[in-house]
Amino acid sequence: MEKAIHIREPWSDRVSIAVIYIFLSIILLCVAYPLIYIVSSSFSSSAAVTSGRVWLFPVEPTWYGYQAVFQYPQIWTGYLNSIIYTVLGSIISVALTIMMAYPLSRKTFMSRKVLMWALLFAMLFSGGLIPYYLVIKSLHLLDTRWAMILPGALNIFSIIVAKTFFQSSIPNDLYEAAQLDGCNDTKFLTRIVLPLSKPVIAVLLLWAAVSNWNSYFNALIFLNSENLYPLQLVLREILVLNNVSTNSITLSPEQLKQFEDMKTLLKYSVIVIASIPVLILYPFIQKYFVKGVMVGSIKE
Repeated sequence: MEKAIHIREPWSDRVSIAVIYIFLSIILLCVAYPLIYIVSSSFSSSAAVTSGRVWLFPVEPTWYGYQAVFQYPQIWTGYLNSIIYTVLGSIISVALTIMMAYPLSRKTFMSRKVLMWALLFAMLFSGGLIPYYLVIKSLHLLDTRWAMILPGALNIFSIIVAKTFFQSSIPNDLYEAAQLDGCNDTKFLTRIVLPLSKPVIAVLLLWAAVSNWNSYFNALIFLNSENLYPLQLVLREILVLNNVSTNSITLSPEQLKQFEDMKTLLKYSVIVIASIPVLILYPFIQKYFVKGVMVGSIKE
């Protein structure tokens, strides 16, 4: 019976692995602790939060922060608006990105180099905020939902990633074989390219969804009606401007007094609620994320 050969790992490798684990543990702690602290603070009493007694686990656990959030109608209006902007904006963004990236990936498209240089130039040099605002105004998009969806629908970096993915993953021989079978570009894109491009589509969808969900600058300069405000703009009023209106909340006098003491607690609860959609979305497309980014990030 042959004995198993045991190769001893050199001390230098052991030290390197230990240093890497320690470094990664520190990074994990730096990333995870703020999240844990925010969640713990949202479930703690306002007195414990304001006195600084919360540092890891909830102190004097309570649901008061979330009860106040549920009774603040502007948050739910912002929540609904953000869902509309995120869903509609992400679908339009991914569709436009694919329709732009696919012809750029085909060698038979004669103007692809000129168009690619034009896109790179537009990515590096922008016209500035005032021309940007005037364009949106001339298109009559001010104070409309489309002002939150259309201006950021086409991201040039996403086009480059999708174009590179199509070039590296869809062989030209497959396109020629489909042409011989009578398949035109539209059928080839919808029936062959898209089913084989799930990783990069998942990555584009995640990027667009996170960007639309966290977007508030366009709302700040393009929207005037509060009923169109996304959740991030409502959060800005609560977190940065410390502006929490109690006029629209149905609370008893005792609850109103508690509400004044709970503004800090309310901030942490709102942060948790605003982060839930992205945390729910990420696990479903996480398996495509690494593959899509690694393949699509290879440049010509």
